[in-house]
Amino acid sequence: MHRFPVIVFFIVLAQLLSACGTTKKIESLKPEPNYSKEIVYEKQVSYVNMPIEMSIADMQNQLNKFLTGLIYEDNNIEDDNLMMKVWKQAPIILNENNGKIDMVLPLKIWVKVRYGFEKFGLKAYDNREINLNGIIKLTTTPVFNDWKFTTSTEKISFEWNESPTINIAGKNIPATLLINPALALFKNKIARSIDESINQSLDIKPYLFNALEQISKPVEVNKDYHVWFAMQPVELYTNRAVIANKKITIVMGMKAFVETAVNSTPSLQFDKNKILLLAADKLPDDFGVTIAGIVTYENAAALMQTNFTGKQFKSGSRSVTINNINMWGKDGKMIVELNMSGSVNGNFYLSGVPVYDAVKKEIYIADIDFVLDSKNKLLALGDWIAHGTIAKKIKENCHYSMSEQLTAAETTTKNYFNNYQPVKGVTVNGVLSSLNPTKIILTPNAIVTTIEAKGKVAVSINGMQ
Repeated sequence: MHRFPVIVFFIVLAQLLSACGTTKKIESLKPEPNYSKEIVYEKQVSYVNMPIEMSIADMQNQLNKFLTGLIYEDNNIEDDNLMMKVWKQAPIILNENNGKIDMVLPLKIWVKVRYGFEKFGLKAYDNREINLNGIIKLTTTPVFNDWKFTTSTEKISFEWNESPTINIAGKNIPATLLINPALALFKNKIARSIDESINQSLDIKPYLFNALEQISKPVEVNKDYHVWFAMQPVELYTNRAVIANKKITIVMGMKAFVETAVNSTPSLQFDKNKILLLAADKLPDDFGVTIAGIVTYENAAALMQTNFTGKQFKSGSRSVTINNINMWGKDGKMIVELNMSGSVNGNFYLSGVPVYDAVKKEIYIADIDFVLDSKNKLLALGDWIAHGTIAKKIKENCHYSMSEQLTAAETTTKNYFNNYQPVKGVTVNGVLSSLNPTKIILTPNAIVTTIEAKGKVAVSINGMQ
């Protein structure tokens, strides 16, 4: 007659005891952080436009430095009755003219002229010395070959400021008539001398290699997280030299390895002896580089925490609230620490593989599940928390946005490709047109997302300083 109230009493008591048990704080075993000691960053092959520009003024300066003072001398009077010395009297002037270079060389010429006769064993000679001032005009076409400018002088002419006369046998004879035969030979010699001077003075190899060495030095593009970028030239391609707009442009391209590293300098090394110079009709220009999107574990946890803020996860009469989240790495997987309260109280741990979602631009945790110790403790409370609706909803919210980090990584890298000048006269410019995250690396300090960037990059080398 009193059995029913007794049964009800024991059912209520069991529920109360169960409720009291679930509100007790549960201590789960915390997975300790563990990171790979060696992180391998893949180097990529990229192609860089590398126009080398030299103003006509620079070329003029180099030529004037090289060609000074006495530039021609003939001390033998016996072969043609002339001795001659030629000095550069003032700076050489160069001008661009329809793809060619016009050169004006002011000269001072000293000539000793021997005239007379030799007949029947008798000799009767007289010598006269002549000083002439004038200019020599040359037109030449430069070609870039074997790291040097080579020129071929096509036209040459003389203009004299005055033409002194010599009185011979009572007649005034223009001095130029006496020395013109020698000048015909001299023109060819002076043209060769000018060409050789240009070839020797405009050897761009030392300047080019110095510029390449400077841009090959590792650059710390993000000092907060020690992100480094480096480039290693392996091949140079030459196409042609173009003369226009008061400058000479050598159309060149470069094949290089590029590498991004975090917390260590890249392994790439500059070696000028291994760089090949090749001719190419068409220069490739596809540039690719791996950049790093970085977020600290604290920031990632804070971003993920926003998914749980103000939410209560329910299953029937049971519910839990996620109060706090911490994150770290262990053996290549992400550990997510959840501090729960409600029907379950305590810290529990999820583990999974971080994966980038290109559509949503966010990191989510794939194959996520409670670690073994946390799962066992939750299963002791009931399957509802370990495998039920609450667990599913919690796992679905374990993601965070990477949009801000991608923008920051792109901005950081663009700074290097925006008028970056490692040394005077060398400028790096470029445009990155696409970003494609490839993998996620868990380092002791941060979560690094490697991002493959594609675009166009040019290194301009101006002048010969």
